[in-house]
Amino acid sequence: IDSTTTGAPHTLSTVPLASMPCSQLTVESFMTAHAHPVEDVAVAVEQEHIVGDDYGWFGQESLDRYAPGRAAAVMAAVRGVAQRCTAYTDTLFDGSRTHNTVSVTRAHARADDSLVLRVASTFSGDTDPIITETGFVREGDVIIMVQKMFARKPKSGVETVLTPAVAARYAATAG
Repeated sequence: IDSTTTGAPHTLSTVPLASMPCSQLTVESFMTAHAHPVEDVAVAVEQEHIVGDDYGWFGQESLDRYAPGRAAAVMAAVRGVAQRCTAYTDTLFDGSRTHNTVSVTRAHARADDSLVLRVASTFSGDTDPIITETGFVREGDVIIMVQKMFARKPKSGVETVLTPAVAARYAATAG
């Protein structure tokens, strides 16, 4: 869905990834804004609501290339933000508040480094969290990021989308 973007990052911040606000973890452009890649290619993705309690999901897939040696530091910074932001409260534009918990696990992907960042956001008076998962796979100076934002009761995690994205990258560079 939406357009594919290529080239330099669109939104640049002077705040480095390690210092960014915790609330930015659920924003689709936090990597290009706070960890400026040399090249960025991104596309929005969506799985529509099918039936019953399948709420579908939307998100983004991106491939960012960094200067030699920088991608490993970016992955370390993502882990650092997750450790700093294990639990935080966020105030939305309408004044409502969310309580957020953050966890990190290793992604099951063939790569130099990988992780899955999971943010569970609960609104006041609601016990069913909204889940945002972001999978990262680093191979050399390239980071593939797949972000799945979905409402409630996810049927599958981000790795169901991350695995084909990594396979496509290897297939494209194999020739």
